Amino acid sequence: MTPALINLAAEEKSAAVTDWAGRVGWVVGLLLFIALVYWLMREGWKWRGTLQGDLPELPQAPEGQGEARLTMAGRYHGSTTAGQWLDRIVAHGLGTRSRAELTLTEQGVTVVRPGAQDFFIPADRVRGARLDKGIAGKVLTEGGLLVITWVHGDREIDSGFRSDRAAEHPAWVEALTHPHHLNHDTEGAR
Repeated sequence: MTPALINLAAEEKSAAVTDWAGRVGWVVGLLLFIALVYWLMREGWKWRGTLQGDLPELPQAPEGQGEARLTMAGRYHGSTTAGQWLDRIVAHGLGTRSRAELTLTEQGVTVVRPGAQDFFIPADRVRGARLDKGIAGKVLTEGGLLVITWVHGDREIDSGFRSDRAAEHPAWVEALTHPHHLNHDTEGAR
């Protein structure tokens, strides 16, 4: 074998060796970058909660609410400032997505959320309801989301829910937008 062939064979053998230090450095750097991005997102979430610190505590359901007029099981997707579907409200757990069970009574809407803070929307604070396609961080098909607009403190809030049975949404919109229709329907059914 000639010296040139020996050098070429030696180069081919060394090319097969992996630079583990370089690869480990890249992996560690990528993991640190991901951790930094996660930490910044978490700090942003906490800062948003601090900015919304003037929001009063969420109302709790009163005792003896009366007979349930409508019920719904599904998901709570979050709350935003009314009319601004990307301005998420995170104070008092309103930014936490969860399962939800809604009950409409004469007193208002009770929202029970396993694993998150329950709240109550008094009937006199409901400003309406509509079917929509999205709320901060969740976009669905047109009409796939029930959005209840209500007043809490000095803010008007949109809260988004999705029933396990989407066919229930129109009845909720009708009952919350025209509550007198529900009263007449309920009385006529008795």
